[in-house]
Amino acid sequence: GLCCPGRDPACLSLGWRPDGSHGPCYCDEECARTLDCCHDHAETCPVVPCVVSQWSVWSGCAEPCKTTYRVRRRHVIQEPRNGGEACPPLEERAGCVEYWTRQGTECKQSLVPALITTGGFGKARKKRAAADGSERAGYCVEFQLMAITPGCLHSHHSYTRWMQYLREGHTVCVECQHPALDSTSLHCYGDGSGSKKNQLLHWQAVGNPQCKGTWKRIRQLDTCSCPSVHSFLFI
Repeated sequence: GLCCPGRDPACLSLGWRPDGSHGPCYCDEECARTLDCCHDHAETCPVVPCVVSQWSVWSGCAEPCKTTYRVRRRHVIQEPRNGGEACPPLEERAGCVEYWTRQGTECKQSLVPALITTGGFGKARKKRAAADGSERAGYCVEFQLMAITPGCLHSHHSYTRWMQYLREGHTVCVECQHPALDSTSLHCYGDGSGSKKNQLLHWQAVGNPQCKGTWKRIRQLDTCSCPSVHSFLFI
């Protein structure tokens, strides 16, 4: 008839044990593990599992304009008793980036994922830009590729074959030219300007959403002299 929480050696009785022997037996939550419960322990102290609520909605990012995390939480509705399973985690975090400040202004360029395509696309784009006479002088940025998703290697269409030249550890050259060159900032989105040294920046390949990764900005070049195989364009 006793029922004690936790491990309590004083929660003791004399009676029958489940194995049929008679003598001292225990009535605390730990007796099921030590196999010395009194025979009526399961009926007198039934296992009560932990019950938790549904997850809350995800919070916003902890801080804007930087790679950080968001949070969701749940709470305990019923505490476990009599050896019931412990409660699961009550908080979860997930990676998060917000590209807008709390005041609604856009974050610095370094945070915006770079959208890139093959450098060969630039020839046709330059012809179109020259036609309206609004072309501005562009620039190039060298990056070291740090991580690449397997999706870049599984590009079978002719227009996505350039993605197979992306290799971890290689240095690539990405050109910022009109019309991707923003007229106000004079930068291309995602070029990493304003980023810290060795900061991991994100890029995505246009034409294959499964091809993306991270790179580190090395330097900006006012005169582009990129090798054709590792030459790309900001979109």
